[in-house]
Amino acid sequence: MRRIGLLVNYLPEDLEGQARIKAFVEALRKLGWIEGENLQTEIKYGGDEADRYQKFAKALVEAAPDVIVAGASPSVAALQGITHNVPVVFAGVIDPVGAGFVKSLARPGGNVTGFTVFDYSISGKWLELLKELAPTVKRVAVVRDPSLAAGIGQFAVIQSASSSPEMELTAVDPRDPKEIDRAFTEFAGEPNGGVIVTASASSNRRREQMLSLALRYRLPTVCPLRFYVVDGGLASYGPDIVAIYPRAAEYVDRILKGAKPADLPVQAPTQYKLVVNLKTAHALGLSLPNSLIARADEVIE
Repeated sequence: MRRIGLLVNYLPEDLEGQARIKAFVEALRKLGWIEGENLQTEIKYGGDEADRYQKFAKALVEAAPDVIVAGASPSVAALQGITHNVPVVFAGVIDPVGAGFVKSLARPGGNVTGFTVFDYSISGKWLELLKELAPTVKRVAVVRDPSLAAGIGQFAVIQSASSSPEMELTAVDPRDPKEIDRAFTEFAGEPNGGVIVTASASSNRRREQMLSLALRYRLPTVCPLRFYVVDGGLASYGPDIVAIYPRAAEYVDRILKGAKPADLPVQAPTQYKLVVNLKTAHALGLSLPNSLIARADEVIE
């Protein structure tokens, strides 16, 4: 019987999180690891609360698992503060080298390895996409978590991409629901606005609130991942996170069979997808370019 732990960046009721765990469990089963037969799995749900990550990381390490799967940067950071011995496989970190989780992508060099979501450069493409979707946009509210290096990095790239003096950026902190309401309401008080939601656990958790406000105030919204668009966002450009979890299961399998995280290179997504929501576009009064719809990987109607 082998033991694995999961410290994930969502709550149990989150459908996207459920899909990730299902994909992970199914991939493990195909590799011969079956819950209750030769495997015991313990899942902890961090959401976007720092104290939960610290508490759950400690609990998982104390249970002496063979390997721990970390959902995103907060999970990895909490685990690194407790152990440098238990193997950790992450399945959704933006900049593991910059965050200090690994020495390099090719040679992680410690007890941590895994799979990135994307590099910072993709953040500039979100601004390009927003301007293509809504050419009149001159003001952009950028939702980013300032407590994370990844939040700062994504915002910096968007700043660099908005080289025109006519483009005005406003930062919105997604950690406080009252602040989100206030910021969106204030931002919508002037015309020609749009929204970019950057990737973070806080954004994931507050996405329904933000997307509802964006629709109420008729703000076109570009998001980092597909599930935002399924929930009502206008468009997204990024990888399929659910598809990363079977790849993480392969690394878990290799570690359970004796491989060292230090010898397993950090891998990037194999595909990025453009997803647009025509229903949301119609609700916003937008007529999307045929060229954009033609090149979309998925169109939600």
